[in-house]
Amino acid sequence: MREAIVTGVSRGLGEALARVLLDRGWSVTGIGRASGAQLAGERYRFVAYDFADPAGIDAALVAPLTAVAARKPAVVCLVNNAAVAEPIGVVGTLGAADLVHALAVNLAGPAALANLFCRVFASAGGERRIVNVSSGAAARPLAGSAHYSVAKAGLEMLTAAIAAEQGATGIRAVSLRPGIIATDMQVLMRSQPDERLPTAAMFRDFHAQGQLVAPDTAAARIATYVVEGSVDQGRMYAYAELGSPPPK
Repeated sequence: MREAIVTGVSRGLGEALARVLLDRGWSVTGIGRASGAQLAGERYRFVAYDFADPAGIDAALVAPLTAVAARKPAVVCLVNNAAVAEPIGVVGTLGAADLVHALAVNLAGPAALANLFCRVFASAGGERRIVNVSSGAAARPLAGSAHYSVAKAGLEMLTAAIAAEQGATGIRAVSLRPGIIATDMQVLMRSQPDERLPTAAMFRDFHAQGQLVAPDTAAARIATYVVEGSVDQGRMYAYAELGSPPPK
């Protein structure tokens, strides 16, 4: 039995990845504010939770994760995918509450869930894996969306820290930069005025040049190489390199 826990399953990559895994025989627990319209079946379970409240994660999600552990899966994988793009705007124009909300969903929430996963599955047998969905924004500042870059950089450091703590035989933790996917976030970003989002032209170019990848296409490749495939402890995987030999 293979079990996946996928966050942010209402649409986009999260919904597509959950659907791909279900099609491949996995059991999937989806977590988020809403469930994707295409997700159903006896192997799918949905838990409603808003990651804007990371302090409540232990109380709300320990039971669903413990239920997964009780089924003694041969493989269990947490995919920390949930994220928000807003607020959009340069630093100095944003509301504090909006910034805190974004950092809660994009960093504190995934960190709290990874912490709970490590506790619940500490002594479980089989393959245990955390995939933290990051972004190219982790490696370079995204003007007009500083909080997103900060959160994704923090998520990659969280991955590295978990890997260092777990070592070669513990829970495996990897980061994934999933590439440029045709999601609602891309629509939002390319629709912004340049004064609000100085990098808006970059997102418009992605669309104009046909660089966007369909969620189903991206999800299938990610499932094959990052969820199901052999991965190196602590490594950051970029979508473009999936299926290529590891760097020497």
